[in-house]
Amino acid sequence: MKIAILGFGTIGTGVYEIISTYKAKSLTDVEVVKVLDLPQNKDKLDIITDNYDDILQDKSIDCVVETMGGLHPAYEFITAAMKAKKHVVTANKAVVAKYMEEFIALALENKVRFLFEASTGGGIPWIASLEKAKRVDDISELYGIFNGTSNYILDAMTNQGKDFDEVLKKAQELGYAEADPSADIDGYDVQNKVVISSAVAYNTKINMEDFPCYSLRTINRIDINYFKKLNRTIKYIGEAVVNNTGYEAYVMPNALANDTVEANVNSNFNIATLYGQSIGPLKFYGQGAGKLPTANAIVQDILDIQSPIGSLIDFSNKLAYQPTQENVYVIRSTNTVDMTNIETKEEFEGQTYYTTKPIVASTLVELVKSVDDSQAFVAKLAAFKG
Repeated sequence: MKIAILGFGTIGTGVYEIISTYKAKSLTDVEVVKVLDLPQNKDKLDIITDNYDDILQDKSIDCVVETMGGLHPAYEFITAAMKAKKHVVTANKAVVAKYMEEFIALALENKVRFLFEASTGGGIPWIASLEKAKRVDDISELYGIFNGTSNYILDAMTNQGKDFDEVLKKAQELGYAEADPSADIDGYDVQNKVVISSAVAYNTKINMEDFPCYSLRTINRIDINYFKKLNRTIKYIGEAVVNNTGYEAYVMPNALANDTVEANVNSNFNIATLYGQSIGPLKFYGQGAGKLPTANAIVQDILDIQSPIGSLIDFSNKLAYQPTQENVYVIRSTNTVDMTNIETKEEFEGQTYYTTKPIVASTLVELVKSVDDSQAFVAKLAAFKG
């Protein structure tokens, strides 16, 4: 199989390295014949081109691997590749979350494959596991730590007593966080992964505008210490659940009991859990990002193209956002809080913490809006099934 790589940054070079350097027997027939990159980089490799038409018009190229990131021109390049009867593999969570339904339809129309394992979970085989699980089981819940940057920050704050800004700067120095870290710490990255995971698990398209997403950037050391007092650890969780009337989802800090698996996931590692009707909870742990783990998932998809299995996602299950689960939340704020749905109010190290009664997510959203505090911190007192 001959492939072309779009983008030759961290992930693109990782894919090239695995295919060209590693000697796995399964990769014997896989060859990188073109790389799309900037004109100034053409001297790095003799197969680099800055003209995408060189790839589209090359009939020997079977598969295009998109590693550029962002919505555009990734969207245009992916659609053009499939219209040219080329398979597409991508790690681009943003473009997959937004255009997944269109991409899958286009792949079916052109009798090619569109694969995106690396978009969610990096090196963890999460998408493939969801697809296999749902063949024989009804998946009712999925959740996890889907972002390595935010987990690295929380781990350092919890176990080293460091401040948020200090740890974020270190994460940027190590390459875990971008210069603009908003996608990681404001939850957009996890939102995209929840949308993609839900499409695979539930055959449905969910809208990230519907469900709550609370940023991590307002957390401080006092918050960490407050939950330590409760024998809980803060983790940044994405979750999606189907119920009798629709679905509910969120991205937000969770205060987890210290003895849970998720509370003990350290550094920049990820963990994802699915809950099946017959199988119960299945957990998948590993490197959720990074050059070679993500590139490994891409190469796995390239090899899967030769498999006869087609897409198991048809978006036939039309679900509306309908939160019904009641949960307990903690809000830290210096502003006045409506006490109607508040169970307890507690002062701790100069901060005020309000613990709610069991409420549904829509009530939480209205309560947080009414507090009107851009520096408020919100966490769920979580208790997962498995």
